[in-house]
Amino acid sequence: MSNVDRVVLVLGGAGTVGSGIVKALLDKGFRVAVISRESSRLERLRSFVSPNTTQDLITIVGNVGCEEGAEQVKQALLKEAGKVTDVVSSLGFSWWQRGPPHTQTLKDLHWVVETLLFSTFVSWKAFFPLVRDDSDCTYTFITGGAGEKLLMPGTGFLTVGAASTLAFCQVLREEYPDVPCKLNQVKIDTGVATPERLAPGYLNHLDLGEAVAALVERRNTSHTTFTVNCPEDLKTVFVEKNL
Repeated sequence: MSNVDRVVLVLGGAGTVGSGIVKALLDKGFRVAVISRESSRLERLRSFVSPNTTQDLITIVGNVGCEEGAEQVKQALLKEAGKVTDVVSSLGFSWWQRGPPHTQTLKDLHWVVETLLFSTFVSWKAFFPLVRDDSDCTYTFITGGAGEKLLMPGTGFLTVGAASTLAFCQVLREEYPDVPCKLNQVKIDTGVATPERLAPGYLNHLDLGEAVAALVERRNTSHTTFTVNCPEDLKTVFVEKNL
């Protein structure tokens, strides 16, 4: 199956990490679908990708964070695209630095877990059945590494949410050891930014996008976690894994 015959759903594709992945996939000839609750973010994404690829970008306004919303956008996507062959899940938010846990509310914690874990689970439950039984299909999780260490004071709730998502990805690898679909995870232990906002040690979201697009394109590994600690890892880690 060539790239032009594949339809990649990028969950979180309108965000910083996701937009780099969307652009790279479109540049490789894939059709790409992105869902967002805000039409303005989809419009910005359309203006960001290469102009000659916009005809291959499918944008849908919807909410994959609840079961009803995920089912609605799934039906809308299948009606427009006809199929989904690959999923990249890059859901979440950029940062949490609102103070130590004792200054936060239960509502704050619920929002963090809902955004990072619940939306990942709900969207996986909706879209994984579309690719689960086909060895030509892929499902790739993009996660943060904050669950293993407190990045800095004031980001504790980010750590809790990220740890939950990491645990969920581990559960899936163990619960579905023989699933035909290529199931992988890219765990990012550093910051990701656009070129104009790069800080030392941060990943350029365009470079990250190219690495993830290569992983999706080649389909030669499964049940693997790729850990990226610095920009150099985008080449060395993926090369070591025969990508």
